[in-house]
Amino acid sequence: MISPTFVFLHALGSSHREWELVCRHLGDVPCIALDLPGFGERSDEGYADVASMADDLADEIRRRRLTACILVGHSMGGKIATIVASRAAAGEAGLAGVVGVVLVAASPPAPEPMDEDRRTQMIGWFEGGSITQADAETFVKANIAAPLPPELHDRAVADVRRSSREAWLGWLERGSLEDWRTAVGCISIPALIVAGAEDGDLDEDAQRRLNSPHYHNGDIRVVANAAHMIPYEQPAALAQLIADHAASVAASILPAGFVTILGSDRVSRRTRTAMLERTRPVSDDSLGWSDAQRAMAKALVAHILPEDVDPSDLARRVEAAIIKGAGDGWRFADLPRDPEAWQLGFATLDELSGGFVSLDRPDQGTWLERIDAGETDAQGEGFLSPEQMALWFQDVRAEVVRQWAALPSTMAAIGYDGFAVGGDGPRNQGYHRTGANDVEAWQTLQEKIA
Repeated sequence: MISPTFVFLHALGSSHREWELVCRHLGDVPCIALDLPGFGERSDEGYADVASMADDLADEIRRRRLTACILVGHSMGGKIATIVASRAAAGEAGLAGVVGVVLVAASPPAPEPMDEDRRTQMIGWFEGGSITQADAETFVKANIAAPLPPELHDRAVADVRRSSREAWLGWLERGSLEDWRTAVGCISIPALIVAGAEDGDLDEDAQRRLNSPHYHNGDIRVVANAAHMIPYEQPAALAQLIADHAASVAASILPAGFVTILGSDRVSRRTRTAMLERTRPVSDDSLGWSDAQRAMAKALVAHILPEDVDPSDLARRVEAAIIKGAGDGWRFADLPRDPEAWQLGFATLDELSGGFVSLDRPDQGTWLERIDAGETDAQGEGFLSPEQMALWFQDVRAEVVRQWAALPSTMAAIGYDGFAVGGDGPRNQGYHRTGANDVEAWQTLQEKIA
């Protein structure tokens, strides 16, 4: 299984050092903790606005050629992570490897909620050009639920003190107040949204109101005995949540070579967006079958496709396609419209078999063979005829295979690269070599990197 790279972004007044304990608890996995402009080892760069910080992160992902990464953003860094995730979900070139997001006490795309007296106080701390030791300690103590061990306390205070005045004031006076809600929209990339149980302005309620609506697949978790500085306060608990999120998105990770081609200028943004969308979980609002019907669909998928295919995921994709009517516009004339045909097909299959899902696999296979041959006949109204059932089962197989073949994971497995013949430039790049087994250099990239 491919292990994603974690890309960490820190909070206001912090640096990459706040993630050291979290990375240690994550163990032997690739971790990249970055300093944002104006903080940590980049304190001499001054203030970079929100758009520039997002560009900075996107460029770093491209520079490192990350083909499977999870963005982890704390507080200020959370707003930047969400903006870049929205760009990745929208098919921006070079960002196809963003497979997950973790928001830790994150600033939202909306203006960040903050008590204005406290904002004024924090701005005043840099009035003389730099923050004093006492004020830096006040800032740290205000953001923790309990005193930190001396070493961590000193590290956190030192990072506050070396923050650029321009960056500190720029975030408080402008960046935190910028409204990115429309630009970000609702993102399909799965997200873990973490709040400290004793946080103030960015607690669980704020995360539900301000960050959760921007993610189709967002899971909110609360860390006990923590306020705002969760990476320092509860690094082990946070690391476990991050690891669990990584495991939940593992199935969406594609081979590195395939992602490199998908993210290249040979693929149009529209195509890239559509393909990446197929790697995301199916949202529940696309579904409408009963649990019994869903179980039958899962059993049918298991009979139609190879054993290494996840029948639950494919069944949900088929269900969403049928419910939403996103088919190919074709159907058998002797069958009703797809949503009704599938409902009748399920009912008929259950009536014929006496409960299809309850049968063992060989008996299920026998019934499907009889249906395919037109040898069955359910009694009563509300069922399909033998001829209709045979047609319906043909349609079932076609739809299941169609959904499976459309998955990028399937394309990667069979070495299909026919999607990489366009791009958004002035010409469609296509193929120059068309003979059997005569491949081009860009086509072998999958094999070289995967």
